[in-house]
Amino acid sequence: MPAEKEEKVRFPLRLSRDIDSLVKAAMLRDNCQSRNEFIEKAVRFYAGHIAAKDGAAVLPESLVSVIRGTLDDSENRISRLLFKLAVELSMTMHVLAANKGVGEIPLARLRGKCVEDVRKSLGSVNLEDIDAYQNEL
Repeated sequence: MPAEKEEKVRFPLRLSRDIDSLVKAAMLRDNCQSRNEFIEKAVRFYAGHIAAKDGAAVLPESLVSVIRGTLDDSENRISRLLFKLAVELSMTMHVLAANKGVGEIPLARLRGKCVEDVRKSLGSVNLEDIDAYQNEL
């Protein structure tokens, strides 16, 4: 059964020569049979882009799926690393608390120094630098 043709609305359209050349070149790459077909596709794409709350409405579903999978993998990896870091930190605090009682004021100063160290090193603090600092005291 042949598909019924959709009723088209005619309206005047004026394009600069540059845009007309751009349309002609792009419609060949997109295998469009006419400028009208290309412009309809472009209008649908742009309208979807504007209406979309996120880019998922205008991206191919396969690309959206790959991006979501990559983000999920990254989130899981970061979560596991943060958990391991929290365990190591908890162990360190228990060893410190068991071996040496430290008062409230020295702890506050130490916290400030540690925040400063982490900021300066962009989160890459190593034991050698901490040991050298502690041995200077």
